[in-house]
Amino acid sequence: MNHEVFMAGFGGQGILLIGNLLAYAAIREGRNTSYFPAYGVEKRGGAATCTVVVADGEVGSPVIGNPGAAILLNPLSMEKYFGRVRAGGLCIVNSSLIEESGDGRSDLRVLRLPLNELALEIGDARLLNMIAIGAYAELTGAVSLDALKAALTDALPERNHRFIPLNVQAIDLGAARARAAVGATV
Repeated sequence: MNHEVFMAGFGGQGILLIGNLLAYAAIREGRNTSYFPAYGVEKRGGAATCTVVVADGEVGSPVIGNPGAAILLNPLSMEKYFGRVRAGGLCIVNSSLIEESGDGRSDLRVLRLPLNELALEIGDARLLNMIAIGAYAELTGAVSLDALKAALTDALPERNHRFIPLNVQAIDLGAARARAAVGATV
C-alpha cells in the first residue's frame, strides 16, 4: 500500500521536520520512502513544503500531483494546495490560522484542529507540527505511532534530544484528537 502526503506551511512551522520524521519512521518499519522538501529563500516566514511517499513496494517518484493526504498549516497553503488533494483523501487543517470558509469539499475527509492552541496547552508553540503528524499517522496508518516516536532520535539533532518527551506528548495528543474526531467530523 502507498501513502502519499503533501505538507505545507511557512518556514518555522516545522513542515520539513515532520516530513523527515515520517520518512525515518517508515524506514524504521522496513518500508520504502521518499522525502522531497522545498522551501523559499527566507529563513523564517517563507513557504515550506514537502512530499513524503511511504510504500510497501518501490517508490516511483517523489513528486505527487494529487496526493492522497495533505497537512496544511497556514492560509496561503490552504489556498494553493487544498484543491489538489485527491477525491476520497484526507486533509488536516490548522484551524488556528485557517478560517472554515473555502474548505467545503464534500469528497474529502477534513480534520480541522486548532494546532497553535493545542501546542500552547502542552507548553511550546513549536509543537504544532508534531500534533499534526500524530493525527496523520493515527488516521492513515502510514506508520505506527511507536515508529514515529522512535524516529525522533533520527530526525532531531542530538542537541535537541532533551525535547523528545515533549514531542512524544504532542504526537500522542494529535493521535488522541484524531481518534476523538473519527465519526464526528472526519
